[in-house]
Amino acid sequence: MKNLTLFVFAATILLACNTTKKKSSSKLNFTKAKQDVNFFMDDWHLAATEANYENYFSKLDTASVFIGTDASENWTKKEFEGFSKPYFDNGKAWDFKSLERNIYFSKDGSIAWFDELLNTWMGTCRGSGVLERNENGWTLKHYVLSVAIPNDAVQEVISAKKEKDAIFLKKFK
Repeated sequence: MKNLTLFVFAATILLACNTTKKKSSSKLNFTKAKQDVNFFMDDWHLAATEANYENYFSKLDTASVFIGTDASENWTKKEFEGFSKPYFDNGKAWDFKSLERNIYFSKDGSIAWFDELLNTWMGTCRGSGVLERNENGWTLKHYVLSVAIPNDAVQEVISAKKEKDAIFLKKFK
């Protein structure tokens, strides 16, 4: 009986130590995951800058969605590849540099979502997206690009796009 009690006591201590170790190492994993996401996204943007079609599109999941700045731009990966290929073939896609990026994770670390402030040829933009981690690393599932408009310039932008919005919205009536 003493041996059984000693065994249960020792097993409990080992289990407690193992659980504590897992909790502290998960923080390290999330720190590493954040570094990995930053590298992944910076590399994705660099692939566009360098017009590296293969590297750029290999990072998008087969079921990914890219939402551009135009209201009509809600593309599947295949549609986005078709739109983008001429730019990459000409050796000049686009050049987006991240100024800051906020990254968040699901509890198990398999899903990440982020928002980023970008310096682009269009001026300041925002990007946001969802990544999924699988056995091969991260893959981009969803990306949204938005032009950042200063609040005091919104009325000018509304006026500038009014006519094209009216034409576009006819599709939904």
